[in-house]
Parts: sequence; C-alpha cells; structure tokens
Amino acid sequence: MRDLDRALTEIGEIRSKVAAGTAFRGYGPVAVCATALVGPVTAVAQMLWLRDPSANPVWFVNCWLGAAAFSVVIVRVEMEGRSRRLHSGLADAMIHQAMEQFLPAAAACIALPLLLLQIAPQSCWMLPGLWQLFVSLGIFGSLRSLPRGVSLVGGWYFLSAFVCLMLASRDHLLSPWLMGLPFLIGQSVMAAVLYFSAGDGDGEE
Repeated sequence: MRDLDRALTEIGEIRSKVAAGTAFRGYGPVAVCATALVGPVTAVAQMLWLRDPSANPVWFVNCWLGAAAFSVVIVRVEMEGRSRRLHSGLADAMIHQAMEQFLPAAAACIALPLLLLQIAPQSCWMLPGLWQLFVSLGIFGSLRSLPRGVSLVGGWYFLSAFVCLMLASRDHLLSPWLMGLPFLIGQSVMAAVLYFSAGDGDGEE
C-alpha cells in the first residue's frame, strides 16, 4: 500500500512539473473580451445610481468586488472547457497552477479594500490605482505560463495604476471611470493577445 501511495505521489509530482513547463491555453479571448465590458458597464451603473462614490465607499467597493467576481466566473467557465479540450489529462494541474499564480494578487485585491474601509475609509480614493497595481503584479507573476505578449497587459496596468493614483490624489475623490476605462483597455488588449497567440484552430479542436 505504501508503494502504491508513493507511486501516486510521484505521478502527481511529474504531472505538476510537466504542467509547470507547459504554456497554459485555458484563458480564452472570448471570455476575456467579455470581462472588458464589465468595467465600463459597472462605471456607468455607479454614475447613475451612486451619485457620490466618495461618500459611499462601501457601495463603491462592493460594486467593484461584485464586478470582479462576475468576471472571474466568466473566465473560469471558459477556462474549464478550454483546458479539458486543449490540455486533456493535464487540465486539472494546469488550472490549479494558473489559479495559484494569481492567488496572492487576488487575495490582496479583496483584503486591502476591506482593511481600508475599517481603518482608513478616507484613503479609499487610492483603491482604483492599487487594484490595477495588484492586477499588474498578478499578471507578471503568471508570465511563465502565458503568451509573451501578455507582458504588455501587465505593463499597461502597472502604468495606469500610477496614473490613476496621481489623478485621484488631486481631490481624493473616488471615480468609477478610473476603474472602468483602464480595465476596458487592459482586458481588450489581453483578449487580442490571447486571440493572436492562439494560432489557427486553437480552441476549435
């Protein structure tokens, strides 16, 4: 029985090593393109129903966390199907690896706003820029298993993070568009990179 357990453990390690050295193709351009629309839609909704985001930071944070969760669900659903189709037996290991690489950034995106709301709600104006910075770091942390062009997306979010921080520092006000526009551009570029790096017939096999 011990030999069987040892063999299963070794097989699992081998699969993990193979997965680590394989480019992850589970992110689909269709789902990522759909998430590009979530940003401006959320921004418009906040402009219509949340007249003064700075006076309602809890609602501002909840709206964007909800938008992020919705985007994750969209990407995750397509990821599952593509991974099963393109990575076959390695699908589970590849999905686990992809999620593991982005997990620290995702955790920071959730934990920081909750912390600021508790101890320094007056500093929530920094959230759009900080969120984009964390996304940038998450993308750079995942580069080893993604197409090279994705580094452009990471660079965009890194640059836009500091631009948003500088713009928001002028009046310390929360602006939905400092979230909506950068994510529209960033996710659109990501979708384009994934589409053109996929090769002919990718995702159709």
